[in-house]
Amino acid sequence: MKDIFPKIKELFDQGRFSVLATIIRQAGPTPRGIGTKCLILDDGSFVGTIGGGILEARVIEEAGKVFDSGVSHRLFFTLKGTDVADTDMLCGGDVEIFLEPVSPKSLSHLAVFEEVTKARNRGGAGLLATVIERDMWLFGDVPKAFLDSNGQRTGSLSGIREIEDALLAEMDQILDLKQPSIVDARDKEGKKVEIFVEPVVSSPVLYVFGAGHVSRQIVPFAAGVDFKVVVIDDREEFADVKCFPDATDIHQCPFEGVMDRLPVDEASFLVIVTRGHMHDKTVLAQGLKTKAKYIGMIGSSRKRKLIYEKLMEEGFTKQDLLRVHSPIGLDIGAETPVEIAVSIVAELIKVRAGKD
Repeated sequence: MKDIFPKIKELFDQGRFSVLATIIRQAGPTPRGIGTKCLILDDGSFVGTIGGGILEARVIEEAGKVFDSGVSHRLFFTLKGTDVADTDMLCGGDVEIFLEPVSPKSLSHLAVFEEVTKARNRGGAGLLATVIERDMWLFGDVPKAFLDSNGQRTGSLSGIREIEDALLAEMDQILDLKQPSIVDARDKEGKKVEIFVEPVVSSPVLYVFGAGHVSRQIVPFAAGVDFKVVVIDDREEFADVKCFPDATDIHQCPFEGVMDRLPVDEASFLVIVTRGHMHDKTVLAQGLKTKAKYIGMIGSSRKRKLIYEKLMEEGFTKQDLLRVHSPIGLDIGAETPVEIAVSIVAELIKVRAGKD
């Protein structure tokens, strides 16, 4: 999804029409999950994928009808029986795809997509709500709104403000679930309205302290699974953008007082892989005073014991140190820098998914 909304903005700027396909319902095993998107362009190309194979081919075919009519369409597809006969796509599940026109004339939709992009790229959270009830579509225009965590509303759900109010009231619970879903609501006349609600959260920031050989392997892996990676090292020759093309930012500064320079919050991930015990301890002592979601430090059990003893002498408690993942990474028998990076990023994914 991260590539689709910027592409929509680009197409708006070019005055080009497109069709946005979203999996809104799923039963049984399917190639992709609810909320997965694919943007079909007017030249037949597309951005993203909803699973490939005959399913995607059908979606692109149906998108042609949306291009012609300018009206949204709901496509039901079963991955069994005649729908997938003579193919290798025998998942056995059912999916429903919502295909909606994205017109360059719809400035309200453009505003919604821009706010979603801002929330994902600059931090923040919110809910993207789309009315999928046919009776609520106005001349093919799908009511859509983005409600951010500060209560700001962009777009509109066709005047049914009470539904927006209800979504705002339940935003924290919906964001915690992290799963898109269809919400059955009622308009002011009591009529049922189906709304597809998608939690939108920014990619978490991963701060990597140390720019050595392990860091050079961690950064591309972490960036590839949607972490925004910031690298910090006190050596100018190591804090080099050419060595970390996948990093969002690189800082060359002393490790002493480094946390004062960084906006570390409860969604941040800290990976400590500096070149020595002293620097690791310096960074860890500062990291423990933050609300970071994850703190990991590379090194042996012996190194950890020595650093922990020093930190406890300085007033840190055993409860403080229980926050630290050390030795860092999942235990997969990693030995090389690449293997170590795989184990570390796997642990980051596990923590981010709430499986820790």
